[in-house]
Amino acid sequence: MPLLQVKRVSFRYGDQWTLRDISIDVAAGDIVGLIGPNGSGKTTLLKIIDGILNPASGEIMIEGMKASAMKRHDLARVIAVVPQDFPMIFPFSVEEIVLMGRSPHLGRLSFESKSDINIAHEAMKLTNTLHLAQRKFNALSGGERQRVLIARALAQEPRIILLDEFSAHLDMRHHIALFDLIKTLNKSRNLTAVIATHDINTISQYAGKIVMLHEGIIHAIGAPDAVITRENISTVYETNVLIDKHPKTGTPRLTLSSNLM
Repeated sequence: MPLLQVKRVSFRYGDQWTLRDISIDVAAGDIVGLIGPNGSGKTTLLKIIDGILNPASGEIMIEGMKASAMKRHDLARVIAVVPQDFPMIFPFSVEEIVLMGRSPHLGRLSFESKSDINIAHEAMKLTNTLHLAQRKFNALSGGERQRVLIARALAQEPRIILLDEFSAHLDMRHHIALFDLIKTLNKSRNLTAVIATHDINTISQYAGKIVMLHEGIIHAIGAPDAVITRENISTVYETNVLIDKHPKTGTPRLTLSSNLM
């Protein structure tokens, strides 16, 4: 039985359908990449999986159980999210932000224990943010904030992590370091990841399955070399590209080609 199932999910904002009849099976330990142009429904789909949005039809299943029947507290023990942005009004410290990830594991009136603090600090070490512990979250750079949000998600100790353009604000070193971290946790802890991204070249190296969305439907789904093709990219992105193989990994590699050439 898949750990996560998206079963014939459709969603609309008003009269505009954003997703139509989406079905995806995600096994425990999978890394799944969601790709597609802006407006194709990637972020909406992640919000539905996390229970933030309710589908117009269809269902999200967690190990055969309807996610809609689960208490929010219980769902948060399974799924953690790293969003595109995280508006923060109050001046919380980095350590306080990461400790928020422990809330699904606390009682209603409980405070964090020494164990909770240790788990949060370990998550900060993994994301190279422990030295920022006493800094105010709002005072950090965009890349630093994103690494803190990943630490918060890891402190939640989820079985599934949803990442929405989580590396968009990172420099090259931290970009690849965090993809490596997700892959390492995937292997060592069997962490399942669903990653929405525009970085097709990177996700092709890390994901075992790619879901290509186009105008709210699944245009293609499968292994990277079956989905990341010149024909699919040309149709979905309306862009000329060249596709070859990465010289080290053998995964598909995309090169943009000017329409004037």
